[in-house]
Amino acid sequence: MILLLVRHAQAGERDPAEWPDDRSRPITARGRKIQARVARALGEMGLTPDAIVTSPWTRAAETADILARELDLTAPPIVSEALAAEPDPARLDADIGERGRKEIVAAVGHSPWVEEWAGILLAGTPDGLPIDFPKSGVLVLALDRVAPRAATLRAFLRPKLL
Repeated sequence: MILLLVRHAQAGERDPAEWPDDRSRPITARGRKIQARVARALGEMGLTPDAIVTSPWTRAAETADILARELDLTAPPIVSEALAAEPDPARLDADIGERGRKEIVAAVGHSPWVEEWAGILLAGTPDGLPIDFPKSGVLVLALDRVAPRAATLRAFLRPKLL
């Protein structure tokens, strides 16, 4: 399958007074605009996901919803607690489920975990790949299953370059 590892869009500044639980912090209007542009670019590149899995945190779920809406997906994003915690390949693999070789799955998560996922999937360890992963960035990986060193890097899409 092709796994699109996506960092959530730009969110509001941390503000315990407004969002006592940081998990509920939403994305900004600018983040929505950039994420919509990234989603359309993925579609133009033939990288429309067959499924989206997302962290349950608000900013990731909103990012996933933008992907689904901009790419006219009918299935709602699947919530995956594995994307809001220390990376556990077996847990994310189970959440993604069996996928065909040509299927595309987008996984929307958070820093520093998306960087750790990249390290695990490509190099075998969470710190195995130093990477500057911007908000709304997309790492395109080819793999058969979610496991250490199971992926091949196909592309890294940075929003400013789209």
